[in-house]
Amino acid sequence: MNIVIVGDGKVGYALSEQLNREGHDITVIDNDRKTLNETTELLDVMGVRGNGASRLIQIEAGVEDADLLIAATSGDELNMICCLTAKHLGCKNTIARIRNPEYMHQLDMFKEQFGLSMVINPEQEAAREISRVIKFPSAVKVDIFSKGRVELVEFRIPPDSPVIDKRLMDIRFARGSKILICAVERNGQAHIPNGPFILRKGDTIYLTGTGHAITNFIQSIGGELHRIRSVLIVGGGRLGYYLARLLGDKRYTIKIIEKDGKRCEELCDSLPDATIIHGDGSEQDLLESEGLANADAFIALTGIDEENMIMSMVAKKSGVPKVITKVNRFNYLDMMDTMGIDSVVSPKMSTAVQITQYVRAMQNTLGSGVNTLHHLVDGKAEALEFTVGAHIRHLGETLEQIRLKKNILVGVIVRSGRVIIPGGRDVLMRGDSVVVITNTHNIGDLNDIFED
Repeated sequence: MNIVIVGDGKVGYALSEQLNREGHDITVIDNDRKTLNETTELLDVMGVRGNGASRLIQIEAGVEDADLLIAATSGDELNMICCLTAKHLGCKNTIARIRNPEYMHQLDMFKEQFGLSMVINPEQEAAREISRVIKFPSAVKVDIFSKGRVELVEFRIPPDSPVIDKRLMDIRFARGSKILICAVERNGQAHIPNGPFILRKGDTIYLTGTGHAITNFIQSIGGELHRIRSVLIVGGGRLGYYLARLLGDKRYTIKIIEKDGKRCEELCDSLPDATIIHGDGSEQDLLESEGLANADAFIALTGIDEENMIMSMVAKKSGVPKVITKVNRFNYLDMMDTMGIDSVVSPKMSTAVQITQYVRAMQNTLGSGVNTLHHLVDGKAEALEFTVGAHIRHLGETLEQIRLKKNILVGVIVRSGRVIIPGGRDVLMRGDSVVVITNTHNIGDLNDIFED
């Protein structure tokens, strides 16, 4: 597809890199000549310097013939104007990044008035990601498929787990358990395991299945399933606000530490059930006085990555069971494992992933079958959800009769709302949702998983 991206910041670059890797023709618009030159030198993309809301600049970038324009600048209003201009020029689809909570209840109106195909809110999406991790306190990350029926949970095997040095075929699952170990990360490499695969100390496993079954399995292999009740958040910006709203029920006691006094007043008005503390959360004495050692979860959400990382290490040292850290710089993501930080969230990366999923869905109308895409092992593997159509080969044949390509695993089948962890005698039927795990990156249609 022909895609134009307005805004060459961290999100714009991540989108350009991912979508270009998937074979799309990318044109990037940005005012900053230096940034644009760096991107065009590193990636196989076209660059146009100028104001992305300008009709003339968009014409220069070929927007009138584009399949999609993505407005990912730092300004909500500018993004909406970019999309409106693109629609008038004839661009088929537009996506706007809109972050201001004041616009939260107007998004449907914006989509209609500005002709937006999709609105993406990075902080709101990151807040949803954090709330899913809080549901599975032992998990590093949690994604969902099939409208929430299927969970994909990333989990580090405890050092004394009974599954260490065992083959997958020898691990005992509860009778009728709807769960599958679908991928393993070892020393930075992604493995799609089979029955003889042996789990080792230090492995991170990816589990698919129903939430209840995954919870029971994690508990059986030594994972701590402490229930989170008290949540201490440092940083009362957009992400902190959205997260407090999502967690704002009687199950959680929420305390937010925010440095800016005016912002504290705003949070007091908008979050009456949360406790708002005016202070600098990077000061260890303040954290301790506000009950850091007694918190079930500590979440660092300031705008400074280094502060978030240091506070998270203090929280780990204080024995907080669940620590979650916001990081904006992509090059910091690889450092988190070595620092012992449980879970990392990046609003910018969440935005790039969401938009990539939408582009995959757009391709459905052009013949592709990918509904949902999640990256595993830092992008070295993928979990893809397909809808089984009439054109799919081998319908009605058992999986043991079908030859799949190497390093491909059929992880889950959802049929009429029922979750199936497939065995050799299960079949693919028209209308099924199927989750496929692979460490290759050339799967665009369900037919691509078959050897013949």
